[in-house]
Amino acid sequence: MLRKILMALALMIAAPAAAPAIAQDKPEGKRVEVNGIQMYYEVSGQGEPMVVLHGAYMNIPSMGRIIPKLAETHKVYAIEFQGHGRTTDIDRPITYPNLADDVAAFMDNVGLKKADIFGYSMGAAAGLQLIIRHPEKVNKAVLASVAYDTKGWQPEFIAFIPQMTVEMFVNMPFAQDYKKLAANPDGFPALVEKLIALEKEPMAWEEDVKKIKTPILIIAGDADVSTLEHSVALFRLLGGGVMGDMGKPLPASRLAILPATAHTAVPDQVDLLMGFIEPFIKGEIPKGIFE
Repeated sequence: MLRKILMALALMIAAPAAAPAIAQDKPEGKRVEVNGIQMYYEVSGQGEPMVVLHGAYMNIPSMGRIIPKLAETHKVYAIEFQGHGRTTDIDRPITYPNLADDVAAFMDNVGLKKADIFGYSMGAAAGLQLIIRHPEKVNKAVLASVAYDTKGWQPEFIAFIPQMTVEMFVNMPFAQDYKKLAANPDGFPALVEKLIALEKEPMAWEEDVKKIKTPILIIAGDADVSTLEHSVALFRLLGGGVMGDMGKPLPASRLAILPATAHTAVPDQVDLLMGFIEPFIKGEIPKGIFE
């Protein structure tokens, strides 16, 4: 049973299989100094800027087709977080505020005054903290598989967090994949230790979320790591959940639930995601049948 739970956990946090990229010019990869780390990032596409934030244990390639698809309509800045992919690690814990501050510093260093954000899982929580801590940096945000409170995770995941150990992860397939890109190929155990600590960090951001003015599109699978009730609660904190057709403008934030979708299946549903993302970014609202 423990093996099955561990494999399920590994599937949840590991990178989804990268689908073939959409044909386009090869992204331009660079590094920039950000708060003591050498952050790797890639720039692709044309249009209004969008910063893409990956999930835990992931990197730019493991985000799959969503990055090249977004690059068809945006100038995409895809980054790799502390200790992930080709970005170096430092003697500093990985926390959501630290990740958010890194994104803000990255934007300053590459001359991005403001941008849209797409974040998945850990990247979505970092994106939420970016809005809380640096609201002037974000135009609109798409946050997939996000929570604002540790109570919002599924009970099975909450129960498993105390059982996590570094040894559970070092023999997983994605541990070998880590070495292919890592600035320090031997740094995986240290990264796991920090990410386990991240799971145990307090996360209770309701009062901060209530103050958010930035429009947010919340995306969740109907079998995601966060509960459906939590996603709805987040939407309501942002002003959502009202009745339309009553002559008042709809809330700026939106909620989308992907059917038959577990946590790791979220990023690869590219066409479905784009059907939600692009109208949100453009501010398009479906017309009622009597309009």
